[in-house]
Amino acid sequence: MTKRNLQETEVLIVGGGLVGTTLAAALAEGGIETLAIDRQPPETLTAAAFDGRSSAIARGSQRVFAGLGLWDSFAAAAQPILDIRVSDGKVGGGVSGLFLHYDYREGEAGLDGGEAAPMGHIVENLALRRGLAEAAPRKHLTLLAPAELESLERGPRGVVAKLADGTQIRARLAISAEGRNSRLRQEAGIKTVGWSYPQVGIVGTVAHETPHHGLAHEHFLPAGPFAVLPMVDDAEGIHRSSLVWTERKRLAPAMMALDEPAFNAELQRRFGDSLGRLSLYGGRRWAYPLSMQQAERYIDERLALVGDAAHVIHPIAGQGLNLGLRDVAALAECLVDAHRLGIDPGDALALERYQRWRRFDNFTLMAVTDGLNRLYSNDLPPVRLARDLGMAAVNRLPGLKKIFMGHAMGLVGDLPRLIRGEAL
Repeated sequence: MTKRNLQETEVLIVGGGLVGTTLAAALAEGGIETLAIDRQPPETLTAAAFDGRSSAIARGSQRVFAGLGLWDSFAAAAQPILDIRVSDGKVGGGVSGLFLHYDYREGEAGLDGGEAAPMGHIVENLALRRGLAEAAPRKHLTLLAPAELESLERGPRGVVAKLADGTQIRARLAISAEGRNSRLRQEAGIKTVGWSYPQVGIVGTVAHETPHHGLAHEHFLPAGPFAVLPMVDDAEGIHRSSLVWTERKRLAPAMMALDEPAFNAELQRRFGDSLGRLSLYGGRRWAYPLSMQQAERYIDERLALVGDAAHVIHPIAGQGLNLGLRDVAALAECLVDAHRLGIDPGDALALERYQRWRRFDNFTLMAVTDGLNRLYSNDLPPVRLARDLGMAAVNRLPGLKKIFMGHAMGLVGDLPRLIRGEAL
């Protein structure tokens, strides 16, 4: 083995998506030699056709990006969420007169020193990927892509990875940021619990006649949540919002097969005319199966799981990426603290600290989102009336609304330093 074909590092991250790249930047920022690999070429990950989704970046997650010097690389594409309106309804039947409304000015007092700030931002995944590709590279970080992992051997003293091109990588710790079908999780024998939903998520970008004024709509229909989330206008001033349309799995293929005028008509039927005429922006739409999945444990010998490799949730609350970024902040803090004490980053105690910190928090939010999806996908009249009255009651209780807003912003609980707005 020549030196040219052998690379040594402290931490190897497998998966260069949004979570994996952010974690790589965090560890490098903390002085840990980090190498991240991804099978996709960079030009594929940053192509417009790769991913039609947008992500809700909670206030706490925005602090993670800002604390790592990443936020400014895509801030211009980030639309502040100033209001959230949660309502119940039927297709073509309008919305209930009982609803829940969050105003960002109501939630910051007591959470962030009284300074009013957006509850979060909506950012296209394309902008996130391009921004991270620009801003993540730094000292102590090596990014290899495309790079195909052929094998990984883990032992008491470290790990040895072999790539398809013959390169070997020696590290103290391997981290799987591979997504829901994590190969390293499966090879470690870590089981998952969960299920697939009888639903599909149809996503894309919607153009509309009137401005959204930073208002996010979460409209609950019998098939599931129908969300229209504010985005920045395009270069020509076209008003845009991100669409997350939950549809029954048996009906989704027919919806995806509709021509554009018919698809736009179905959009309008479900959302109404509060934003004027709706149309699919750019003509693109994507469909993704929906599921819930939780790894039975997040760690193994010389291995840690982050993001979708550890947990997958329903998109009903837009918290999937935010959970992954909380993993990033917690794992980076555990490993950087160990590194500063001269402790091996693959040390079992550091990994156990991470697992204790994140697993319960993730499980709790997974249970909440699953329960909400089941509650709001039920069209029985007594259930509909009960949930409408519940939303109206919460809407009249400022203290309770503030608690809910704090959770939505990711500013509640045992927070890592990055989420508290402190240096790593």
